Amino acid sequence: MRFDILTLFPEMIFDYCSQSIIKRAIEANVIKVECINPRDYTLDKHKKVDDTPYGGGAGMVLMAQPYVDAYESIEKLENSITLMMTPQGKPYTDKNSSDFSKYDQVIILCGHYEGFDERIRDIIKPIEISIGDFVLTGGELPALCLIDSISRKIDGTLGKIESAETDSFANGLLEHPQYTKPREYRGLEVPEVLLNGNHAHIEEYRHNEQLKRTQERRPDLYTKHTNK
Repeated sequence: MRFDILTLFPEMIFDYCSQSIIKRAIEANVIKVECINPRDYTLDKHKKVDDTPYGGGAGMVLMAQPYVDAYESIEKLENSITLMMTPQGKPYTDKNSSDFSKYDQVIILCGHYEGFDERIRDIIKPIEISIGDFVLTGGELPALCLIDSISRKIDGTLGKIESAETDSFANGLLEHPQYTKPREYRGLEVPEVLLNGNHAHIEEYRHNEQLKRTQERRPDLYTKHTNK
């Protein structure tokens, strides 16, 4: 899997990707992360990539030329998809991460300031993705969310692929409670069912806890799951 990120702040991407599981995935050649800075493609001698909006208004808008030229400089693989991080996009889901993990290349456009010149959308035609109903100062954090969540679905990133298969949302439900040593802490004990070695009982317990937790915390998911 190759990630190509269009960003004005490549250090934000590289800093995160130099840590923990993503770092190990890169070192193992499971994934590759590259950054393309639109400032390197601007025709302005001051490396300007934004300007005031036509029609007036607060803030600055990202110019089409640097972003389109930067995007067109990327060598596209045959099995490639292009995404744009924007609050106007479709809500990102666990299913998206699974679907996107099947591509050989994911290209992500990170916005900033007041957003993109509309002609960037018209020319590149990306799939627009939002990670929630809120606004951030830039698209780098959302892009990292995608890199992380997609990478987890690629065999070789995690120690065991089953770790991703049992995460929250993997089967439409939130994850069941987890416990580790010690067996008792501050008067709170690990449920006995997890200690008896009966795997059928453990799976039944965990599934029931998933249903209970999802109904309590995400009734929308619970309703969707039970109405399948």
